[in-house]
Amino acid sequence: MSAPLADRIRPKTLDDVVGQEHILAEGKPLRRIIESGNVPNMIFYGPSGVGKTTVARIIAENCGMSLYKLNGTNASISDIKDIVADIGTFGSENGILLYLDEIQYLNKKQQQSLLEYIENGDITLIASTTENPYFAIFNAVISRSTVFEFKTVAAEQLKPAIRRAFSIISEENGVTVNASDELIDKIAFSCGGDVRKAINTAELAVMCGESANGTVTITADSLDILAQRSNMRYDRDGDQHYDILSAFHKSVRGSGECCSSLRGTAY
Repeated sequence: MSAPLADRIRPKTLDDVVGQEHILAEGKPLRRIIESGNVPNMIFYGPSGVGKTTVARIIAENCGMSLYKLNGTNASISDIKDIVADIGTFGSENGILLYLDEIQYLNKKQQQSLLEYIENGDITLIASTTENPYFAIFNAVISRSTVFEFKTVAAEQLKPAIRRAFSIISEENGVTVNASDELIDKIAFSCGGDVRKAINTAELAVMCGESANGTVTITADSLDILAQRSNMRYDRDGDQHYDILSAFHKSVRGSGECCSSLRGTAY
């Protein structure tokens, strides 16, 4: 089974990354760091599907270091020890870059096991998390790293990526994909700023399209099912929960102030 389209067309250069201009545009901090070739320990924080893993891979491919990848959902102390054992070997002569996805799932002891090596430079850590790192990551790791926040991608920025996805599908399958601007808009606005979801939705839309004479037409009916509504970001006990509560409180307080200012007004 082939990999999802979003993985097959993952950007290879910073210029191909969708969104994140606040840190990746020319002259911005993260881009300057990457272009310098001197990669510090970093933590990428932000929602899913906005480029954290992609940027980490681009850094690894351009820094000449040996890349190791772990995922916090299934990594163990043993996995970390295996990486540490390669320090100083021929295969790591240019240094070790550890990309640790979903670091928030490592417990305190697992995170502490990295401290000595990221502090002395034996291992350069790039960790990613969808949760607030100042609550989810051990303070000693935070103090040795630079945190960069990745933000949701605007719908207007998603549209070129969706068109590119349709173009690549056309080339791969030898068909013409017929998708109106209105349907591309619908995909872009329904995915909540998630680039991966937008591209995968485009791929599914082609699979569900009407095929005739070498042309696949994306239909509004199938897209209504695939992209039912905007992807609202909400976590029951995390930052987004309290952000929504805060916004609600402010709106109630604001409406109360408005109503009090109108008392006694004659109409």
